[in-house]
Amino acid sequence: MQNEPTGEAVTGVVAARDAPPQPAPPGPETVQLNHLVAIRRLLGFILLVLVIMGLYFARDVILPLMIGLLLALTFSPVVRSLQRIGIAPPVTATALIVSLAAVIGIGAFILSGPVSDWISQAPRLGDQLRERAQTLLASFEAVQNASEQVSELANDAEDPTVQRVAVQSPGILSSAVGSVAAVLTTTIVTLVLALFLLASGDLFYIKLIEAFPRFGDKKRALRIVYGIERRVSRYLLSVTIINAGLGVVIGLAMWGAGMPSPIIWAIGAFLLNFLPYIGAISGVALSAAVAIVHYDHLSQAFLVPALYLAATAIEGQLVTPIVLGRRLELNTVSVFVTVIFWGWLWGVPGALVAVPFLVCLKVVCDNVEALHTFGNFLGAREPLPELEAEPAE
Repeated sequence: MQNEPTGEAVTGVVAARDAPPQPAPPGPETVQLNHLVAIRRLLGFILLVLVIMGLYFARDVILPLMIGLLLALTFSPVVRSLQRIGIAPPVTATALIVSLAAVIGIGAFILSGPVSDWISQAPRLGDQLRERAQTLLASFEAVQNASEQVSELANDAEDPTVQRVAVQSPGILSSAVGSVAAVLTTTIVTLVLALFLLASGDLFYIKLIEAFPRFGDKKRALRIVYGIERRVSRYLLSVTIINAGLGVVIGLAMWGAGMPSPIIWAIGAFLLNFLPYIGAISGVALSAAVAIVHYDHLSQAFLVPALYLAATAIEGQLVTPIVLGRRLELNTVSVFVTVIFWGWLWGVPGALVAVPFLVCLKVVCDNVEALHTFGNFLGAREPLPELEAEPAE
Protein backbone atom coordinates (compact mmCIF):
# COMPACT_ATOMS: atom_id res chain seq x y z
CA MET A 1 0.00 0.00 0.00
CA GLN A 2 1.46 3.34 -1.09
CA ASN A 3 1.90 5.87 1.67
CA GLU A 4 -0.12 9.06 1.18
CA PRO A 5 1.75 12.36 1.68
CA THR A 6 1.31 13.89 5.06
CA GLY A 7 0.10 17.42 5.71
CA GLU A 8 3.59 18.72 6.46
CA ALA A 9 4.94 17.37 3.18
CA VAL A 10 2.10 18.96 1.23
CA THR A 11 2.72 22.29 2.98
CA GLY A 12 6.43 22.14 2.14
CA VAL A 13 5.73 21.45 -1.53
CA VAL A 14 3.27 24.34 -1.74
CA ALA A 15 5.68 26.71 0.03
CA ALA A 16 8.51 25.73 -2.30
CA ARG A 17 6.25 26.27 -5.32
CA ASP A 18 5.02 29.70 -4.14
CA ALA A 19 8.44 30.95 -2.96
CA PRO A 20 10.01 33.70 -5.13
CA PRO A 21 12.75 32.49 -7.42
CA GLN A 22 16.25 32.87 -6.04
CA PRO A 23 18.51 35.26 -7.96
CA ALA A 24 21.13 33.58 -10.04
CA PRO A 25 24.71 34.04 -8.89
CA PRO A 26 26.50 36.84 -10.72
CA GLY A 27 28.32 35.74 -13.80
CA PRO A 28 31.93 36.56 -14.63
CA GLU A 29 30.89 39.51 -16.81
CA THR A 30 28.93 41.11 -13.96
CA VAL A 31 31.82 40.65 -11.53
CA GLN A 32 34.22 42.17 -14.03
CA LEU A 33 31.89 45.14 -14.58
CA ASN A 34 31.65 45.74 -10.82
CA HIS A 35 35.44 45.67 -10.57
CA LEU A 36 35.72 48.22 -13.39
CA VAL A 37 33.23 50.53 -11.65
CA ALA A 38 35.17 50.28 -8.37
CA ILE A 39 38.45 50.98 -10.16
CA ARG A 40 36.92 53.99 -11.93
CA ARG A 41 35.69 55.44 -8.63
CA LEU A 42 39.09 54.91 -7.04
CA LEU A 43 40.81 56.62 -9.97
CA GLY A 44 38.34 59.51 -9.74
CA PHE A 45 39.11 59.94 -6.05
CA ILE A 46 42.85 59.86 -6.72
CA LEU A 47 42.43 62.44 -9.49
CA LEU A 48 40.46 64.70 -7.14
CA VAL A 49 43.20 64.50 -4.51
CA LEU A 50 45.86 65.29 -7.12
CA VAL A 51 43.87 68.29 -8.38
CA ILE A 52 43.52 69.66 -4.83
CA MET A 53 47.25 69.21 -4.24
CA GLY A 54 48.02 70.93 -7.53
CA LEU A 55 45.78 73.86 -6.63
CA TYR A 56 47.48 74.18 -3.26
CA PHE A 57 51.05 74.20 -4.55
CA ALA A 58 50.26 76.32 -7.63
CA ARG A 59 48.20 78.94 -5.79
CA ASP A 60 50.73 81.70 -6.50
CA VAL A 61 50.15 81.18 -10.23
CA ILE A 62 46.47 80.22 -10.34
CA LEU A 63 45.18 82.80 -7.86
CA PRO A 64 45.98 85.97 -9.89
CA LEU A 65 44.64 84.24 -13.00
CA MET A 66 41.33 83.47 -11.29
CA ILE A 67 40.98 86.99 -9.86
CA GLY A 68 41.87 88.52 -13.23
CA LEU A 69 39.25 86.35 -14.92
CA LEU A 70 36.64 87.41 -12.36
CA LEU A 71 37.48 91.07 -12.96
CA ALA A 72 37.16 90.54 -16.71
CA LEU A 73 33.78 88.87 -16.24
CA THR A 74 32.66 91.75 -14.02
CA PHE A 75 33.54 94.52 -16.48
CA SER A 76 32.74 92.68 -19.71
CA PRO A 77 29.12 93.95 -19.86
CA VAL A 78 30.41 97.52 -19.51
CA VAL A 79 32.93 97.02 -22.31
CA ARG A 80 30.32 95.45 -24.58
CA SER A 81 27.78 98.20 -23.90
CA LEU A 82 30.28 100.94 -24.76
CA GLN A 83 31.36 99.02 -27.84
CA ARG A 84 27.81 99.32 -29.21
CA ILE A 85 28.13 103.12 -29.20
CA GLY A 86 31.47 103.08 -30.98
CA ILE A 87 34.07 102.98 -28.17
CA ALA A 88 36.72 100.35 -28.85
CA PRO A 89 37.23 97.65 -26.19
CA PRO A 90 40.95 98.49 -25.64
CA VAL A 91 40.04 102.08 -24.77
CA THR A 92 37.33 101.06 -22.32
CA ALA A 93 39.47 98.31 -20.81
CA THR A 94 42.39 100.69 -20.27
CA ALA A 95 40.16 103.31 -18.64
CA LEU A 96 38.54 100.74 -16.33
CA ILE A 97 41.78 99.08 -15.22
CA VAL A 98 43.61 102.38 -14.72
CA SER A 99 40.69 103.69 -12.65
CA LEU A 100 40.64 100.51 -10.58
CA ALA A 101 44.41 100.70 -10.05
CA ALA A 102 44.06 104.34 -8.97
CA VAL A 103 41.36 103.45 -6.45
CA ILE A 104 43.51 100.62 -5.06
CA GLY A 105 46.55 102.90 -4.86
CA ILE A 106 44.64 105.70 -3.11
CA GLY A 107 43.12 103.23 -0.66
CA ALA A 108 46.52 101.70 0.08
CA PHE A 109 47.99 105.17 0.63
CA ILE A 110 45.21 106.13 3.04
CA LEU A 111 45.59 102.87 4.95
CA SER A 112 49.39 102.80 5.00
CA GLY A 113 49.85 105.28 7.84
CA PRO A 114 47.26 103.98 10.31
CA VAL A 115 47.99 100.34 9.52
CA SER A 116 51.73 100.83 10.09
CA ASP A 117 50.96 102.54 13.40
CA TRP A 118 48.71 99.66 14.42
CA ILE A 119 51.40 97.13 13.49
CA SER A 120 54.05 98.99 15.51
CA GLN A 121 51.68 99.31 18.48
CA ALA A 122 50.42 95.74 18.28
CA PRO A 123 52.63 94.38 21.12
CA ARG A 124 51.60 97.23 23.44
CA LEU A 125 47.94 96.85 22.52
CA GLY A 126 48.23 93.12 23.14
CA ASP A 127 49.62 93.73 26.61
CA GLN A 128 46.86 96.21 27.38
CA LEU A 129 44.25 93.78 26.11
CA ARG A 130 45.61 91.03 28.34
CA GLU A 131 45.58 93.37 31.33
CA ARG A 132 41.97 94.34 30.69
CA ALA A 133 40.97 90.75 30.06
CA GLN A 134 42.35 89.73 33.45
CA THR A 135 39.46 91.54 35.11
CA LEU A 136 37.06 89.30 33.17
CA LEU A 137 39.06 86.16 33.87
CA ALA A 138 39.62 86.59 37.59
CA SER A 139 38.61 83.01 38.23
CA PHE A 140 41.70 81.81 36.38
CA GLU A 141 44.19 83.82 38.44
CA ALA A 142 44.86 80.96 40.82
CA VAL A 143 45.70 78.61 37.97
CA GLN A 144 47.94 81.24 36.40
CA ASN A 145 49.80 81.89 39.67
CA ALA A 146 50.30 78.18 40.20
CA SER A 147 51.73 77.76 36.72
CA GLU A 148 54.08 80.70 37.26
CA GLN A 149 55.35 79.17 40.51
CA VAL A 150 55.97 75.86 38.77
CA SER A 151 57.90 77.69 36.04
CA GLU A 152 60.03 79.51 38.64
CA LEU A 153 60.81 76.24 40.44
CA ALA A 154 61.75 74.62 37.15
CA ASN A 155 64.04 77.53 36.26
CA ASP A 156 65.75 77.37 39.67
CA ALA A 157 66.28 73.64 39.33
CA GLU A 158 67.98 73.90 35.95
CA ASP A 159 71.69 73.39 35.67
CA PRO A 160 73.37 76.82 35.39
CA THR A 161 76.09 75.34 33.16
CA VAL A 162 73.58 74.38 30.48
CA GLN A 163 73.52 76.94 27.68
CA ARG A 164 70.12 78.02 26.45
CA VAL A 165 69.40 78.57 22.80
CA ALA A 166 66.59 80.98 21.91
CA VAL A 167 65.11 80.93 18.42
CA GLN A 168 63.91 84.38 17.47
CA SER A 169 60.97 84.46 15.10
CA PRO A 170 60.72 87.13 12.40
CA GLY A 171 59.31 90.42 13.55
CA ILE A 172 55.92 91.75 12.66
CA LEU A 173 57.33 94.42 10.36
CA SER A 174 59.42 91.98 8.32
CA SER A 175 56.44 89.66 7.91
CA ALA A 176 54.28 92.59 6.87
CA VAL A 177 56.83 93.69 4.26
CA GLY A 178 56.86 90.20 2.75
CA SER A 179 53.07 90.10 2.66
CA VAL A 180 52.88 93.53 1.01
CA ALA A 181 55.33 92.43 -1.68
CA ALA A 182 53.30 89.29 -2.42
CA VAL A 183 50.02 91.27 -2.53
CA LEU A 184 51.59 93.86 -4.84
CA THR A 185 52.82 91.20 -7.25
CA THR A 186 49.44 89.44 -7.29
CA THR A 187 47.65 92.75 -7.86
CA ILE A 188 49.85 93.71 -10.82
CA VAL A 189 49.46 90.31 -12.51
CA THR A 190 45.70 90.39 -11.91
CA LEU A 191 45.21 93.86 -13.38
CA VAL A 192 47.37 93.14 -16.44
CA LEU A 193 45.53 89.90 -17.17
CA ALA A 194 42.13 91.60 -16.75
CA LEU A 195 43.29 94.36 -19.12
CA PHE A 196 44.26 91.87 -21.83
CA LEU A 197 41.02 89.91 -21.46
CA LEU A 198 38.84 93.02 -21.65
CA ALA A 199 40.79 94.54 -24.53
CA SER A 200 40.37 91.37 -26.60
CA GLY A 201 36.60 91.87 -26.71
CA ASP A 202 34.73 88.77 -27.89
CA LEU A 203 37.84 86.99 -29.16
CA PHE A 204 37.81 84.23 -26.54
CA TYR A 205 34.07 83.72 -26.94
CA ILE A 206 34.55 83.21 -30.66
CA LYS A 207 37.37 80.75 -30.04
CA LEU A 208 35.20 78.86 -27.56
CA ILE A 209 32.35 78.54 -30.04
CA GLU A 210 34.70 77.36 -32.77
CA ALA A 211 35.93 74.56 -30.49
CA PHE A 212 32.52 72.77 -30.64
CA PRO A 213 31.52 70.99 -33.86
CA ARG A 214 27.73 70.89 -33.43
CA PHE A 215 25.46 73.92 -33.48
CA GLY A 216 23.59 72.83 -30.34
CA ASP A 217 26.83 72.58 -28.39
CA LYS A 218 27.85 76.04 -29.62
CA LYS A 219 24.59 77.53 -28.35
CA ARG A 220 24.90 75.79 -24.99
CA ALA A 221 28.52 76.93 -24.53
CA LEU A 222 27.63 80.51 -25.41
CA ARG A 223 24.62 80.41 -23.07
CA ILE A 224 26.80 79.15 -20.21
CA VAL A 225 29.49 81.78 -20.80
CA TYR A 226 27.03 84.66 -21.02
CA GLY A 227 25.18 83.34 -17.97
CA ILE A 228 28.39 83.21 -15.94
CA GLU A 229 29.36 86.68 -17.12
CA ARG A 230 25.95 88.18 -16.32
CA ARG A 231 25.60 86.60 -12.87
CA VAL A 232 29.19 87.13 -11.73
CA SER A 233 29.10 90.74 -12.93
CA ARG A 234 25.82 91.41 -11.17
CA TYR A 235 26.97 89.64 -8.01
CA LEU A 236 30.33 91.41 -7.67
CA LEU A 237 29.01 94.86 -8.57
CA SER A 238 26.04 94.49 -6.20
CA VAL A 239 28.19 93.18 -3.36
CA THR A 240 30.70 96.01 -3.87
CA ILE A 241 27.95 98.64 -3.62
CA ILE A 242 26.43 96.92 -0.56
CA ASN A 243 29.83 96.67 1.15
CA ALA A 244 30.52 100.34 0.43
CA GLY A 245 27.24 101.27 2.11
CA LEU A 246 28.04 99.01 5.05
CA GLY A 247 31.46 100.63 5.37
CA VAL A 248 29.89 104.09 5.54
CA VAL A 249 27.38 102.96 8.18
CA ILE A 250 30.05 101.29 10.35
CA GLY A 251 32.40 104.25 9.94
CA LEU A 252 29.67 106.62 11.17
CA ALA A 253 28.84 104.24 14.02
CA MET A 254 32.49 104.08 15.10
CA TRP A 255 32.73 107.87 14.88
CA GLY A 256 29.60 108.29 16.97
CA ALA A 257 30.89 105.80 19.56
CA GLY A 258 34.20 107.65 19.84
CA MET A 259 36.41 104.92 18.38
CA PRO A 260 39.80 105.94 16.98
CA SER A 261 40.29 106.17 13.17
CA PRO A 262 36.68 105.79 12.00
CA ILE A 263 37.79 106.01 8.35
CA ILE A 264 39.96 102.94 8.86
CA TRP A 265 37.02 101.09 10.35
CA ALA A 266 34.88 102.04 7.34
CA ILE A 267 37.47 100.79 4.84
CA GLY A 268 38.14 97.69 6.93
CA ALA A 269 34.44 96.83 7.10
CA PHE A 270 34.16 97.32 3.33
CA LEU A 271 37.03 94.89 2.69
CA LEU A 272 36.14 92.34 5.36
CA ASN A 273 32.57 91.99 4.18
CA PHE A 274 33.78 90.40 0.93
CA LEU A 275 34.48 87.35 3.13
CA PRO A 276 31.09 85.74 3.83
CA TYR A 277 30.57 84.99 7.55
CA ILE A 278 34.31 85.16 8.31
CA GLY A 279 34.53 88.89 7.60
CA ALA A 280 31.65 89.82 9.90
CA ILE A 281 32.97 87.63 12.72
CA SER A 282 36.48 89.07 12.32
CA GLY A 283 35.16 92.64 12.34
CA VAL A 284 33.12 92.08 15.49
CA ALA A 285 36.06 90.44 17.28
CA LEU A 286 38.52 93.15 16.21
CA SER A 287 36.19 95.97 17.22
CA ALA A 288 35.62 94.30 20.59
CA ALA A 289 39.37 93.96 21.22
CA VAL A 290 40.12 97.59 20.35
CA ALA A 291 37.11 98.84 22.33
CA ILE A 292 38.20 96.95 25.46
CA VAL A 293 41.57 98.71 25.30
CA HIS A 294 40.16 102.11 24.34
CA TYR A 295 37.33 102.49 26.87
CA ASP A 296 37.54 102.52 30.64
CA HIS A 297 34.12 100.94 31.20
CA LEU A 298 33.19 97.57 29.82
CA SER A 299 29.63 98.69 29.11
CA GLN A 300 30.93 101.21 26.58
CA ALA A 301 33.34 98.66 25.16
CA PHE A 302 30.59 96.09 24.54
CA LEU A 303 28.47 98.70 22.73
CA VAL A 304 30.96 98.90 19.83
CA PRO A 305 30.88 95.22 18.75
CA ALA A 306 27.10 95.27 19.28
CA LEU A 307 26.79 98.11 16.75
CA TYR A 308 29.08 96.30 14.32
CA LEU A 309 27.10 93.08 14.69
CA ALA A 310 23.77 94.87 14.23
CA ALA A 311 24.95 96.56 11.01
CA THR A 312 26.29 93.33 9.49
CA ALA A 313 23.17 91.39 10.55
CA ILE A 314 20.85 93.90 8.84
CA GLU A 315 23.03 93.81 5.74
CA GLY A 316 23.21 90.03 5.58
CA GLN A 317 19.61 89.22 6.45
CA LEU A 318 17.74 92.08 4.79
CA VAL A 319 19.72 94.21 2.32
CA THR A 320 21.70 91.58 0.42
CA PRO A 321 18.77 89.17 -0.22
CA ILE A 322 16.64 92.07 -1.51
CA VAL A 323 19.33 93.44 -3.83
CA LEU A 324 20.61 90.14 -5.22
CA GLY A 325 17.20 88.49 -5.53
CA ARG A 326 16.29 84.82 -5.70
CA ARG A 327 18.28 83.95 -8.84
CA LEU A 328 21.61 84.76 -7.20
CA GLU A 329 20.70 83.48 -3.74
CA LEU A 330 22.74 80.41 -2.84
CA ASN A 331 22.35 77.70 -0.26
CA THR A 332 23.82 78.86 3.06
CA VAL A 333 25.42 75.48 3.71
CA SER A 334 27.05 75.37 0.27
CA VAL A 335 28.38 78.92 0.67
CA PHE A 336 29.82 78.18 4.12
CA VAL A 337 31.45 74.92 3.02
CA THR A 338 32.90 76.56 -0.10
CA VAL A 339 34.33 79.48 1.88
CA ILE A 340 35.90 77.13 4.44
CA PHE A 341 37.38 74.89 1.74
CA TRP A 342 38.92 77.67 -0.36
CA GLY A 343 40.03 79.51 2.76
CA TRP A 344 41.82 76.37 3.93
CA LEU A 345 43.32 75.89 0.48
CA TRP A 346 44.45 79.46 -0.33
CA GLY A 347 43.89 81.48 2.83
CA VAL A 348 42.10 84.84 2.69
CA PRO A 349 42.37 85.20 -1.14
CA GLY A 350 40.77 81.78 -1.50
CA ALA A 351 37.87 82.82 0.70
CA LEU A 352 37.45 85.94 -1.45
CA VAL A 353 37.05 83.98 -4.70
CA ALA A 354 34.93 81.22 -3.12
CA VAL A 355 31.48 82.72 -3.69
CA PRO A 356 32.14 83.93 -7.28
CA PHE A 357 33.45 80.46 -8.05
CA LEU A 358 30.27 79.00 -6.58
CA VAL A 359 28.17 81.33 -8.74
CA CYS A 360 30.02 80.11 -11.85
CA LEU A 361 29.49 76.50 -10.83
CA LYS A 362 25.78 77.15 -10.26
CA VAL A 363 25.38 78.57 -13.77
CA VAL A 364 27.14 75.56 -15.30
CA CYS A 365 24.95 73.15 -13.33
CA ASP A 366 21.78 74.98 -14.39
CA ASN A 367 22.70 74.63 -18.08
CA VAL A 368 23.96 71.02 -18.06
CA GLU A 369 21.18 68.49 -17.64
CA ALA A 370 23.37 65.91 -15.94
CA LEU A 371 24.25 68.44 -13.20
CA HIS A 372 20.74 69.78 -12.49
CA THR A 373 20.49 67.87 -9.19
CA PHE A 374 23.75 69.29 -7.90
CA GLY A 375 22.77 72.78 -9.07
CA ASN A 376 19.46 72.46 -7.23
CA PHE A 377 21.38 71.65 -4.05
CA LEU A 378 23.57 74.75 -4.47
CA GLY A 379 20.55 77.04 -4.90
CA ALA A 380 18.44 78.58 -2.21
CA ARG A 381 15.52 76.74 -0.69
CA GLU A 382 12.41 76.84 -2.80
CA PRO A 383 8.98 76.70 -1.15
CA LEU A 384 7.46 73.26 -1.23
CA PRO A 385 4.48 72.88 -3.56
CA GLU A 386 1.13 72.64 -1.87
CA LEU A 387 -0.13 69.09 -1.92
CA GLU A 388 -3.79 68.51 -2.56
CA ALA A 389 -5.57 66.70 0.22
CA GLU A 390 -6.47 63.15 -0.62
CA PRO A 391 -10.20 62.53 -0.83
CA ALA A 392 -11.61 60.71 2.15
CA GLU A 393 -12.64 57.17 1.45
